Amino acid sequence: MTGISASPTDVEGLWVIERAPIKDSRGSFCRVFEPSVFEEWGWDGPVRQVNHSCTAQRGAVRGLHFQLPPHDETKLVTCLAGEVYDVAVDLRRGSPTFLSAFGTHLSADNRKSLLIPRGFAHGFQALTDDVELLYLHDRDYAPTHEGGLLATDPRLGIDWPIPISQMSERDLTHKPIEDDFEGID
Repeated sequence: MTGISASPTDVEGLWVIERAPIKDSRGSFCRVFEPSVFEEWGWDGPVRQVNHSCTAQRGAVRGLHFQLPPHDETKLVTCLAGEVYDVAVDLRRGSPTFLSAFGTHLSADNRKSLLIPRGFAHGFQALTDDVELLYLHDRDYAPTHEGGLLATDPRLGIDWPIPISQMSERDLTHKPIEDDFEGID
């Protein structure tokens, strides 16, 4: 038994992953990832990259970032320390949930993850100081194929839970979505 389950979200193909830890007097143990289990929810490749981010300041926003084809990626985002409001935006051309944003709380305490398929932008807001996230990616990072959305774009309607305290220079330069944006393949 893996102790891993998934719940679909309102955005097609996007899953919230939950884990049931095994606990005893020493503490707890839980499985974070098992490819054969995750295939059912859209994971279809090996883990090609594992990243760890640390965000020091409550209110900071990172993202919204994505990779363009043929380097688009599926990723699993898990909070190891603190709490975040994690957001994914559907950018898939022709998707019934095109430009829909979904946000959920991930924390070290709730042990939830967000499984984000190809064709989505991703970002998060730190809700506590000293947040740490672990990312599993099924593709290698390709800087020539990266893209970004403005996290405060009114068209996306993301309701960040607390005032934004900090964003990177790069993330501040992302433009709002234009009316003629048709999505990515």
